[in-house]
Amino acid sequence: MDWSTHYPAFVSEENSSELSLNAPIKQVDRPLMKKKVEFADLGCGYGGLLFSLSTLYPETLMLGMEIRVKVEEYVREKIIALRLQHPGQYQNISIIRMNVMKFLPNFFEKGQILPTIELVIYDGQTTTEYAYVLRVGGIIYTISDVKDLHEWMVKHLDEHPLFERIPDEEVEKDPVIPFVRTDTEEGKKVERNKGEKFLACYRRIMNQ
Repeated sequence: MDWSTHYPAFVSEENSSELSLNAPIKQVDRPLMKKKVEFADLGCGYGGLLFSLSTLYPETLMLGMEIRVKVEEYVREKIIALRLQHPGQYQNISIIRMNVMKFLPNFFEKGQILPTIELVIYDGQTTTEYAYVLRVGGIIYTISDVKDLHEWMVKHLDEHPLFERIPDEEVEKDPVIPFVRTDTEEGKKVERNKGEKFLACYRRIMNQ
């Protein structure tokens, strides 16, 4: 995957070509990057979490993944606009349109990602794919206002040998948690409906 058009400010100084989100992706001679993507928001919706965390962790490359065409276009245009309005900021976030359930392992190296946000666990195979892209110590954050869905995801993560649930006391000390609760698409929907949020966080562990 060529990330240079997504994060032109993080292209190595050895490269001098002009790059932007609207530039075509190169197939050969891909520019060297200073950093790798380490944060993924799967099903990122309108990008609320990305925009909030971008300035909190300006040196961490973050990627939103969204399957809806119009939503992805909206977020992409907003990123471009924010970069123009705030020079030097929002250079570390981007978005791609893709089906996470089908193609996630094609976009990342094994163990590349640290935190992954707002997942939907469909089955054990999906959980294994998340384990593949997550670095040991990386965290999965799940949040839902549907208790049955929450319990379904907890069940599959509890059963998977490469994940351990993080105690609630430790979760509450994580600086990302307030943003997960309020700035994800799911979190905002629940806020509007004044509903209950079910949160569970899991850490990727070593193979036993």
